[in-house]
Amino acid sequence: MAGPQHIVLNSRLVSICFDILQMKSMDVQYCPSTLTAAEIAQQPTLWPTTLERVQAAHLPELVDIRSVILTGAGTSAYAASAIAASWPGARAIPTTDLLVQSAQDIQRVAPSFAANGLLISLARSGESPESLAVVKRIQQLLPSTKHLAIVCNADGALAHADGVRVICLDPRTNDRSLAMTSSFSNLTLAGLCLVHGDRIAELLPTICRRVADRLAEFNAVADEISRAPIDRLAILASDDMRALATEASLKVLELTAGRVIALPETFLGLRHGPLSFLRDDTPVLCFLSSNPERRRYEDDLLTELRQKRLGRLIVIGAAGTSVPASDRLILANAPELPDWLRVPFEIPFAQLLAYHLSLRANLNPDNPSPNGAIARVVNPFRIHEEFDGA
Repeated sequence: MAGPQHIVLNSRLVSICFDILQMKSMDVQYCPSTLTAAEIAQQPTLWPTTLERVQAAHLPELVDIRSVILTGAGTSAYAASAIAASWPGARAIPTTDLLVQSAQDIQRVAPSFAANGLLISLARSGESPESLAVVKRIQQLLPSTKHLAIVCNADGALAHADGVRVICLDPRTNDRSLAMTSSFSNLTLAGLCLVHGDRIAELLPTICRRVADRLAEFNAVADEISRAPIDRLAILASDDMRALATEASLKVLELTAGRVIALPETFLGLRHGPLSFLRDDTPVLCFLSSNPERRRYEDDLLTELRQKRLGRLIVIGAAGTSVPASDRLILANAPELPDWLRVPFEIPFAQLLAYHLSLRANLNPDNPSPNGAIARVVNPFRIHEEFDGA
C-alpha cells in the first residue's frame, strides 16, 4: 500500500531539534551522534503522517463488528493496551502471553474471537521472535481470524507475513535507537485512528503545533529535574492512561540501565501499599485526568502527599491548573481529549525526562545497556512448534 508523501519538517521544529541535539546545558556531556533526542522531537511532525496512512488504508470492513485482540511485545504491548482502553470490547494481550496460550485460553478472555476475530499486531521492527510466531500460531489455532499489522518497518518479517493486511507507518517512526519513543506514540496513534480517526483529525493540527512549540521548554525542565540525585520515581495516571504510566516507567528503566526505578500506578491505587515506595525527595510525575470528576480524587491524593511530605510533585495538567509553589506544573498537551485518546500526545515530556536521567547516569541514550542485557530487537530464541498451550 502506497503511503502519503513525507511531510517536510517546518523551520520551528528544525530549530527545536537542533536545540535539543546541541544540549546547551554546560553540565551535560552529550554525544553528537545520539538519535534519541531527535526521535523524541520528531513526533509532532510524524503524527499527521500516521493519521493519513490509517485513513488511506480504509479498513472499516476489518474493524466493524469484530472481536478484537491487540498485541505486541514490550513497548508495543503498552501501545496495544492504550488502544484497547479506547476501543469498546477490545482486549490487549501481549505476544509474550499469546505465544503460550491455547485456543481455549483465548476463548476464555475473548469468547467471540474464534468466530469473528481480528488480531491487530503492533511492532516497530517486526523482527522480534514472537511477532511472526504469534501470527502463525493464531492462524493455525483459529483459522477464521482476520489479521492486521501496524508496523514501522516495511522491510520486517511481520510486514510480509502471509494472510496479514499491513499498514506501514512513515519509515522515520522506525526508531534507530534502542528505546522506542516516536515508534510508541505513532503505533498508539495509528490504532486509535482506526476507530477514532475523525475525532483525532479535528484536533491533531492544534496538538502538533502545541507540542512542537513546547518541546524546547520540556527539554529544559526535564534537564533541570534530572540534576537532583534520583534513584526512583513514581508515575501516576488514570486507568485510561495506565499504558502511559507503564511506558514512561519502562523508558526510565531502559534508558538508565535500571539505575533509576520507576513505579507506575493509578492515583487511588497508590494508597494501597505502593505509597511506601515514596520518600520526601521522590519525584512523582502526575498526569491529571481530563475528567473533572476523576480529578477530585486525584487532587485529594496530591493533598495527602503534601500533608505527609511525600514526594516532589510534578503535575501535568491543563492551563489554569492550580498547584502550590512547592509543585511544578507542566502543561498537558491534549487536555481537551478524553484520557483514552491522550496517551500518544502526553508521552514526550516523560521521554525527555528519561533521556536526561540517562545522560546523568553517564550512559549513551541510544544504547543504554552497557552490559548488553537488552538490545533494540530481542535476540532470537527457540519457538516450540509442538507446543499446544494446554
